[in-house]
Amino acid sequence: MADPVEAIRTRQPAAPLRMDAKQKRILTVLLGAQFMLAADFSIFTVALPVIGDNLGLGLSDLQWITTGFALPAAGLTLLFGRAADLVGRRRLFLAGIALLAIASLVGSFATGPGVLIAARVAQGVATAITVPSAMSLLTTSFPEGPLRRRALGINGALLGGGFTAGALLGGLLTGLLSWRWSFLINVPVAALLFAGALLFIRDASERSTVKLDVPGAVTVTAGLLALAYGITTAGHAGWGDAWVLVLLGTAVVLLVAFWFVEQRSPNPLVPVWVLKRRTVALANFGGVVTIAMATGISILMTLYMQEVLGYSAVVTGLALGGPGLLVILGGVLAPRSIGRFGSPRTLALSLLLQAVAFGALLLLGTDRVGVVLMVVALAVGFLGHAFSLVSYMVTATSGLADHDQGLATGLTTMSMQIGITLGIPVLSAVATARTGALAGTTGEREAVLGGLHAGTLVNAAVLVVSAVAVWAFLRHSNTTTERK
Repeated sequence: MADPVEAIRTRQPAAPLRMDAKQKRILTVLLGAQFMLAADFSIFTVALPVIGDNLGLGLSDLQWITTGFALPAAGLTLLFGRAADLVGRRRLFLAGIALLAIASLVGSFATGPGVLIAARVAQGVATAITVPSAMSLLTTSFPEGPLRRRALGINGALLGGGFTAGALLGGLLTGLLSWRWSFLINVPVAALLFAGALLFIRDASERSTVKLDVPGAVTVTAGLLALAYGITTAGHAGWGDAWVLVLLGTAVVLLVAFWFVEQRSPNPLVPVWVLKRRTVALANFGGVVTIAMATGISILMTLYMQEVLGYSAVVTGLALGGPGLLVILGGVLAPRSIGRFGSPRTLALSLLLQAVAFGALLLLGTDRVGVVLMVVALAVGFLGHAFSLVSYMVTATSGLADHDQGLATGLTTMSMQIGITLGIPVLSAVATARTGALAGTTGEREAVLGGLHAGTLVNAAVLVVSAVAVWAFLRHSNTTTERK
């Protein structure tokens, strides 16, 4: 019979349920960076026409203010996520914050489109450096279990809130001061975050002697850049455009080559065994879907408010911003759901909730009373979106050692960037095609509404199929730590 005294002595200590003062300071710095970078994605949305008038950018060139940011943010994330494991997460986090401050300062003084777009590209590179290193610092600062779920929940809340706040803040800064303040506001915030990281964050990881997988880095980075560029180009050139097809075909070839390179590499950038884990693959798939469909439905409802109902940009921003802020509430509540049901089930159910909520938007008509339905449906859908954000991050990073957390969070961040890049052009293309098909057979507003209904239907269908896939393949993947 086992000695009860010895059993007590060898029992593993329970995971702490409350953050200590040190962890709270670390979390404040890391989440401050995440919120600022999330806001940078959308802060120029409202200001684009004003910037075009000031700097002589035509309508066809304005997309580069967004694309210039999105390409490096999506294409370089995985590379820098792995680099964080090799050269030190804190080092990369500090480098990314410093680059963001410099790029923002340069952008605020831009007198021509070249400098401004270069500054946005540099901001995208800074994002690719900072976000995965911040995420890996977060996951390694909190043990797997309740504390990590809580930290990731707050992180998901602020990521979603940052996207919403960015558009609102950009509109206010542009209207009250100047679009240049959308750049300049980053400088003092980045300085505070840099100082906070120096004071409060200590990275346990040391500089690794393992060499970087150069062939893997080249193929995956080039492949992701081609994919992101192809998707964004399709948004205005169409999916049948020859250049778009070349870019997407090149992306497929390079990413397939990356898979074979990693199987032969002695020090792979992404070990194949990680990519084969169901929790990693399906969780990141769910992340791409939830982010793509949430951003896509936002642009569809923007068109509904302005093109169908005739509301101003300010009213549209307020109508969409209110439900968008519920992402913050969802991020706070999500860890409780994950603790009770497990993160895979929470991911599947939250995708289904989004599908139902966004599917209700098919009932929208040309009557302004539709605004009420839109606000309610978006509120429910964005709440589900927050649960999806947190649960996909928890699922994709669970069960991996600390020295692989940079890789894991690089993958989750890459999924986020691809989702942001993918959603708007895909759903816009569907809506535009349907609107064109209806043109001439009905009124202009009715044709636009028909296009929006088509995009909304595709949105809901993708979410339903994704929820079923995640449920089918991940329902048996819950761990004891997830259920704690």
